[in-house]
Amino acid sequence: MYKKNCPIVKFLLTICLFLFVVSAAAQITYETCFVDYDSAWQFRNLKIIPIRRKPGMGIPPQRGIVPLNQALKQGLVTVTERGTTSFENVHWLRFNTHGKVPVYIAGGEIIAGGRQDRMIVRDTILQPMEKDQYVPVMCVEEQRWSEKEKKFGYGNFANKQLRKVLDSTGNQVSIWREVDRQLLAGAFKNKTLSYLSRYEDKKYLAVEDEYFRFFMGKFAKTDSNVIGFVAITGDKIIGTDIFDGTDLFYPQLDPLLHGYIDDVVTAGLPVRLADPPVKRYMDRLLKDEKSQEEFVKDKGKIFRDGGRVIHVNTYTKETPVP
Repeated sequence: MYKKNCPIVKFLLTICLFLFVVSAAAQITYETCFVDYDSAWQFRNLKIIPIRRKPGMGIPPQRGIVPLNQALKQGLVTVTERGTTSFENVHWLRFNTHGKVPVYIAGGEIIAGGRQDRMIVRDTILQPMEKDQYVPVMCVEEQRWSEKEKKFGYGNFANKQLRKVLDSTGNQVSIWREVDRQLLAGAFKNKTLSYLSRYEDKKYLAVEDEYFRFFMGKFAKTDSNVIGFVAITGDKIIGTDIFDGTDLFYPQLDPLLHGYIDDVVTAGLPVRLADPPVKRYMDRLLKDEKSQEEFVKDKGKIFRDGGRVIHVNTYTKETPVP
């Protein structure tokens, strides 16, 4: 029988501990993170509760994955149309990488320009390579198909209402209907039924900017271990977005906030949901891997890369289970 101080036993115990930590760190559950209810921030009709990574559950610093908004700014990726007519490959865009780092694209991100604005269908990691890479998209600008292709640019995350329709139906007509419903509800002037037309409305921009400056200021002053948040308006949880590390969360915080704030500016109500039902909602999401899988079946998505959970997002328009 080996003694406790035997080198072999110590080695095996070290290996077991290492494997346990690696396995735990590969998931986004209460093992690796916690919901910081005491640090919640509220401005008008939006309440945000940060989700933080637990001490000792850090990930390797800066894995080199660059989010899409940063990759476009840095010239690490270009986006072009795949087809040349309205009947050819409308639901795909061509991506070409120009560096030595992978590019992370999240479902619900909007690419503006081309022959019409598009929304990314699902999370994807583009590996650096010379060959073309194609990403599935949906149109969020129904009445435009330009003969001349405009340069593509970044258009933030869509709001949770539209992302929910995307994830739950995957249907182009349903997405157009939701965009049209939102444009009518917000009385946004537009010529092409574009989701992004709201960003041309001065009154909307003024209100949206107040929310944005408030929450960005709060995130800037808090500890830099936030990996996601849960957002609330009225008596409903709008949704959650949680990433497996700060190196993916913070570069996407700007466009993520724009998406959540849009929900509140267009359809928000005074916050009256207390913490207990939020905790029950989050318990179902973060308790363990099995309950998480069940919970997101009709309320969100989980994105994995090489067995590691990279991104978990959920949404709901309903009051959480009492």
